[in-house]
Amino acid sequence: MNLPEGSRKEVMKYLEPFMLNEMADYLKPVEKMWQPADFLPDASRTTFFDEVRDLQESAQELPYDLVAVLIGDTVTEEALPTYESWLTMVEDVEKNEQGGWMKWVRAWTAEENRHGDLLNKYLYLSGRIDMRQFEISVQYLIQDGFDIGTDADPYRNFIYTSFQELATNVSHRRVASISKNSGDTLLAKMCGVIASDEARHAKAYMSFISKAFTVDPSEVMIAFEDMMKKKIVMPAHFLRESGGPKGGLFSHFSDAAQRTGVYTALDYIDILKTLLQDWKIDKISDLNEQGEKARDYLMRLPDRLLRLADRISVPQQEYKFNWILG
Repeated sequence: MNLPEGSRKEVMKYLEPFMLNEMADYLKPVEKMWQPADFLPDASRTTFFDEVRDLQESAQELPYDLVAVLIGDTVTEEALPTYESWLTMVEDVEKNEQGGWMKWVRAWTAEENRHGDLLNKYLYLSGRIDMRQFEISVQYLIQDGFDIGTDADPYRNFIYTSFQELATNVSHRRVASISKNSGDTLLAKMCGVIASDEARHAKAYMSFISKAFTVDPSEVMIAFEDMMKKKIVMPAHFLRESGGPKGGLFSHFSDAAQRTGVYTALDYIDILKTLLQDWKIDKISDLNEQGEKARDYLMRLPDRLLRLADRISVPQQEYKFNWILG
């Protein structure tokens, strides 16, 4: 199958049966899925207060910057209503409630919703967090929305979500590892299962793009180039704290992530390499002239970014977040 350039609506119709038939490969049945209650202290048990005390003692051992990153990740997860509404506004997809795209968005949202629920409750029980300040940041991030350069284009949206789900997998996985090394095995388990979800979701979005490449290769390649030229921004790039400007907190959050090694410039490059390899960018055929130029740009980009990464200087002084008590 090979469609005329710009035929996104036809491509999305082609992808619709794939979403319906193969969605189960990337989602889990609700009854078999983990839930926040599986990890958190149970208030109905007589051991509840002992469990909370143990949780708080472990949380006290976490490095300051790691706690800041965990909170920023949780704020991002809690802004899920923004992401769901954004995905339902994608153009050229069938908006039938029982269609493949809408079913996927609802099921994806349902799985993602548990992440914020779990981490929010952990932060509340930890005793280290000013929950009002945290909640203000959550409300602002949902209210402010986010401009990620995808417009309502399905190709750009799927490329973004492929990259972003891989990035959140890295972040949660690293928080899990550092937490375990710091003695907080409960948080390590929590972040580990969240990272596993993000990996499955990444595979789904990457599969959508792989399918699109088979029928509209030049337009998908040009969209990929455009997203990388704009640079993939994080969903929390408008992150702010009480009294601060829109986006004023993101650089401090990003610096903390770099200092702890949770998410770095090198991770950004590694994710790009993963996408280049998974989508077999170097082997895609039937590209027009603009598509070939886009491919050439993408194949050279990792080395270019590596040279730029060598020049990045991360402040070593910890920023004092108003989210964290003491």
